[in-house]
Amino acid sequence: MSTGRILILTNRVPYPLKDGGNLAMKAMIDGYHANGNQVYLLSMNTSRHPVDKDVASEVYGHIYAFETVNVNNDIGLFPLLNNLVFSNEPNHVMRFRKPAFIKKLKEVLASFKPDIVQVESVYLSSYLTQIKFSSTAKTVLRLHNVEYQIWERLAQQVKNPLKRYYINNLGNRIRKYEQRVWKEYDLLLPITMDDDKTVRKSVNGKVRTHVVPYTIDTQQEPIHHQEKAVGYHIGAMDWLPNEEGINWFITDVWNEIRKTSPDFEFYFAGRHMPEYLKNINENSLHCVGEVDDANAFISDKKILIVPIRSGGGIRVKVLEAMAQNKVVVSTSIGMQGIEAKDKVHYLQANDAQEFAVAISWVLNNDEKARTIAENALHLIRTQYSTKPVYQGLQKEIDRISAR
Repeated sequence: MSTGRILILTNRVPYPLKDGGNLAMKAMIDGYHANGNQVYLLSMNTSRHPVDKDVASEVYGHIYAFETVNVNNDIGLFPLLNNLVFSNEPNHVMRFRKPAFIKKLKEVLASFKPDIVQVESVYLSSYLTQIKFSSTAKTVLRLHNVEYQIWERLAQQVKNPLKRYYINNLGNRIRKYEQRVWKEYDLLLPITMDDDKTVRKSVNGKVRTHVVPYTIDTQQEPIHHQEKAVGYHIGAMDWLPNEEGINWFITDVWNEIRKTSPDFEFYFAGRHMPEYLKNINENSLHCVGEVDDANAFISDKKILIVPIRSGGGIRVKVLEAMAQNKVVVSTSIGMQGIEAKDKVHYLQANDAQEFAVAISWVLNNDEKARTIAENALHLIRTQYSTKPVYQGLQKEIDRISAR
């Protein structure tokens, strides 16, 4: 067992454990802790995602220390325009560069003396200078996504020319920023093999990487409930690819599904649900809004629908659904980063007609659909199991610490 000292910096408190980003950060923290490391979690408690620190402390009370710094990261029109005109950096970086966080970071670096400082968002990379000035710690960047890919794909879906220009401009800034700062870290931790290839190609292999996927505790058996042949989606709606995907599914896909499967029902849930979606409850479409217990929400539903057309990284909710023997119907982008095969582990659908065909097939081929779900569960157990993944990560962390 290792006894390293690892400081983890996050641009939001990884709580509540209802969306993929928070779950992925929690899994990493627990993985390091289980390997015997002293883990210090320093999080921004942001104005956009405020969290009661006392409540979150109950989740992170088992680690060495957990502290937060209150940060205002609201999006203001004047700062946004000022950044657009007078800066080459992405606005996201400016929004997370805060004197109060620098002050606290200096204190923690001096008192904790970490061996490793792990940054959980590329947008916190402006703190690298302070980290290297104040400590001898090795630096690690966790890549939940290749961020510029998200914005480039979003721009392709936007019809408003001014909005498309801004998103294209932002995506270009983020790409240049990412490719520059990637080379400044001692180790990068992409969450998928696809992201690893993208990173290494972008910087001609001049980085050290180690892929750490989101993992599932495969020692726990799937919970079997009486399921209904209905579809569901759950995800934070302040993540633009989720909102854009659900809007597309309701606007363009749903009528096609109704033609072949008129009795099929679809339920969607998530935090920060936009007002224009909140009151949908007709034609077998049901907006549930934010749910207190995600597991309870999905327990009696059979089919996960993933209509994501932009974004990157890995869909944690897909892995969780596979671990619970659900049937997944997803776009190819929705399955990005998961080593799954169409018609073996899930059903691929990239347009309205394909979604209609896939859902009709699931409803009319119960045994074959069950086989796909069982194949997916086997995939989770063999490639996304927590213990071996974090044992491999620990070896890589120990290796860079010894350099």
